[in-house]
Amino acid sequence: MKTIFNIKVLFERRKELRNNSTQEEILLWLKLKNSQTGYKFRRQHSIGGYIADFYCPTKKLVVEIDRS
Repeated sequence: MKTIFNIKVLFERRKELRNNSTQEEILLWLKLKNSQTGYKFRRQHSIGGYIADFYCPTKKLVVEIDRS
């Protein structure tokens, strides 16, 4: 079985993104962390070659925050 989640080659990039979050990502993370919504979310989670801002494995939900 091929691994598609959190592949090692993206580890440093995910770490960099977590350490340099935007204000919008920080505000949303304050609401999502510690299962406050009833679901566990992960920050800067890679799926294939992409890195999602937030991922809920139970619901298979990706949340991406983009600035305009």
